[in-house]
Amino acid sequence: MADEQAQGSEQEAAQQQFAIQRIYTKDLSFESPASPNIFKKQWQPKVNVDLNTKSDKIDDEGNYEVVLTITITAKVDDETAFLVEVQQAGIFFISGIEGEDLRRVLATAAPNILFPYARENIDAFCVKGGFPPVMLAPVNFDALFAQAVTQGQDSQDGSEAAPH
Repeated sequence: MADEQAQGSEQEAAQQQFAIQRIYTKDLSFESPASPNIFKKQWQPKVNVDLNTKSDKIDDEGNYEVVLTITITAKVDDETAFLVEVQQAGIFFISGIEGEDLRRVLATAAPNILFPYARENIDAFCVKGGFPPVMLAPVNFDALFAQAVTQGQDSQDGSEAAPH
């Protein structure tokens, strides 16, 4: 019986597939509204980084588009030095993964693959805009996913407990 269970889990694992089909830049924007005067100021920016992911099933063959959006705003003395936003996307083939495991793959594995491409685009455009390189720290998408799941459970628990 244990052998049958082991064979069943091996077959299930063999049927699970996750493959990169294509990686591409979906949208890229760079603005430097305060230039050239911003270059005269002491470069001690306040930097804000916003990160978002979304995914959509794009066909019935098992292909999903995942889009990682990173927006960085750098301000000096409350004046926007630059704003850069990149939507780094990829098409991923996923088969044999369902439910919560599928959500986890789309929210963690795919963004982990896309992040270095987005980071490179951001760095290159900031330098081409006349600013120092932006070295984004690695992002733990697994921790962000776990946090989102926990927050989702908390809000579900709260809504169920609230009187109607």
